[in-house]
Amino acid sequence: MKIAYKILAVLISCIGIGQAFAAGKIEMKEYMVPSDTPGISLYVRNKHLAGMKKFSAEKTLLYVHGSTYPSETAFDLSLGGTSWMEYIAARGYDVWLVDLRGYGKSTRPLEMDQPAEQNGPLVRTDVAVNDVSSAVDYILKKRNLLKMNLLGWSWGTTIMGKYTAENNEKVNKLVLYAPQWLRQGGAPLTDKGGALGAYRVASVADAKNRWLTGVPENAKASLIPEGWFEKWASATFETDPWGKTQTPKKLRAPNGTVQDAREYWTAGKPVYEPKDIRVPVMLVHAEWDADLPSYMMYEYFTKLENAPYKEMLQISEGTHTIIMEKNRMLMFTGVQQFLDNNFKPEK
Repeated sequence: MKIAYKILAVLISCIGIGQAFAAGKIEMKEYMVPSDTPGISLYVRNKHLAGMKKFSAEKTLLYVHGSTYPSETAFDLSLGGTSWMEYIAARGYDVWLVDLRGYGKSTRPLEMDQPAEQNGPLVRTDVAVNDVSSAVDYILKKRNLLKMNLLGWSWGTTIMGKYTAENNEKVNKLVLYAPQWLRQGGAPLTDKGGALGAYRVASVADAKNRWLTGVPENAKASLIPEGWFEKWASATFETDPWGKTQTPKKLRAPNGTVQDAREYWTAGKPVYEPKDIRVPVMLVHAEWDADLPSYMMYEYFTKLENAPYKEMLQISEGTHTIIMEKNRMLMFTGVQQFLDNNFKPEK
């Protein structure tokens, strides 16, 4: 009988969460968090079910973006009725995102308002890790927690991986979507060669071409549901105060990550050692990812020597940007199961 009551309670809880989500009862708050640099503030967004008062390490999560575009226009862009941020929040999580300096609604370094060639590459990985650290400490203090879950995409996997390797005690679980590792040849798609200035400038056409690199011709038309790319592009290119005034619209992205790729990943030198990560890890990847190909994930997986356990999810018919493609729910549900699972090895 006790089991029956327990099952009923779980069902009622799930129904309640579903009803709250269906009714749009997800609260959003926005904050500007001080960084470790005077004058630089970081944009942080939070979403959770309305009325949520109790918070835990197991159900708190922070997301960080990749090298070119901000967090909110992918992680919290409503497509098909929901965003990944809201998908997680609807399941009882306290979900956060952060924009690194130079991205989205965070402070742009003064050098970004000068010609790119006048300054060296901005926002190297160490700086980005410090920005994530500022966001993590802010959230932990606000929620009175000791640790939380971390989720990074692309360059964000390096940021979250390095942060975790240096701060295992503050991390519950780690999810790395399109993990970055040593490159076996060639340059990343973000590196066009030549001298690097403080930032690079991307166009909507550049974004679409990069997105579809590596996709078979017969799959390109059906990969992205109708209108989704346009909605993402409109939201994303509005985040650059200068770029949105250009015709056609442009977007500036700091070049620190490109410089790091040249000095480390393409040169065969890791930015950090995955063996220093001592929390459960999930790696997620899509088969047509031309930015960070599959071999990186497979190699990275072998380096996680000290994670209590690790999982790897490879998704068919998807690219580096599967977060906004037809098969995105395979990633959402797979990651959710990892986050929800209170797994312990059997004895």
